[in-house]
Amino acid sequence: MDRVTYDALLLVSFGGPEGPDDVLPFLRTVTRGRSVPAERLAEVASHYQHFGGVSPINAQNRALLAALRAAVDLPVYWGNRNWHPFLAEAIREMAQAGVRRALAFVTAAYMSYSSCRQYLDDIEGARRAVGPDAPVVERLRHFFNHPGFVRPMVRHTQEALAALPAERRTAAHLVFTAHSIPVTMAEESGPAGGAYPAQVREAAALVAAGVGGGHPWQVAYQSRSGPPSVPWLDPDVLDVLRALAASGTPAAVLVPVGFVSDHVEVVYDLDVEAAELAASIGLATTRAATVGTAPEFVAMVADLVAERRGPAASRTAVGRIGPAHDTCPTLCCGGSRLDPRAG
Repeated sequence: MDRVTYDALLLVSFGGPEGPDDVLPFLRTVTRGRSVPAERLAEVASHYQHFGGVSPINAQNRALLAALRAAVDLPVYWGNRNWHPFLAEAIREMAQAGVRRALAFVTAAYMSYSSCRQYLDDIEGARRAVGPDAPVVERLRHFFNHPGFVRPMVRHTQEALAALPAERRTAAHLVFTAHSIPVTMAEESGPAGGAYPAQVREAAALVAAGVGGGHPWQVAYQSRSGPPSVPWLDPDVLDVLRALAASGTPAAVLVPVGFVSDHVEVVYDLDVEAAELAASIGLATTRAATVGTAPEFVAMVADLVAERRGPAASRTAVGRIGPAHDTCPTLCCGGSRLDPRAG
């Protein structure tokens, strides 16, 4: 393969409000095109208002942006799907700077419509909005089984275990969490279906093996937001915590392996709701940090850029599944159109 020339790297994320007045407009953007009841928007808005209407995600993306600019020998831009800076704003800035071909690092590790295909669709929509001068944008591959993602999660899980009371630590369970999605979306995820839950479980297994100590572990899902009539991936993390307490388990570590930063669905759903439930049922819990700007994670992005530039770069992955594809097949993750957030 010949070396490919790229002019820039685009950091692509979900976005989040940065003040109380942003919350409802942000949520309306997230749920555009869907008939979401006002009471559901108000419920989700209350999660953001718990933190003064500010999601941590944009500040965390600014920190990641700065780290990437120091690690990658390309100009690095930043655009969000649902709040400023929007993707169209970033792509317009790139076009004005003369960028013709760019790579995109999407802050979602797994394959599904909402974590991959929808981002690709929105990137293309932003390119159309910018017009003929918009650069070509190619996504970097999924990284759930890259050591630069797995190793920081191992370290953060070990740190969370160490924070438990010593007398409860040895028998603690590891509960790996990821965002729940509709079962139909999970069944359609990846080229052959079922990729999302399989990849989440693989990442959890890799982290659990790296942690050591023989701790029992399982995958749970969080942040379910769809109507009760629509089946979503389970078990829910709150139900798992109740079952652990009922079985006499002394402690659990919540490991948000499905997320790369401590945004609202981590700091509210786990640090508030799950923590309050655990305290009420006598289950000691701690929560592992997400990868954030861990040096290995930042270096991983630089590695993913290098492998796309070719021709001699290796494609690093650990575990059984192997490195993900660079270009999504036509039907990959394409069947469902239900965004799992705020619905």
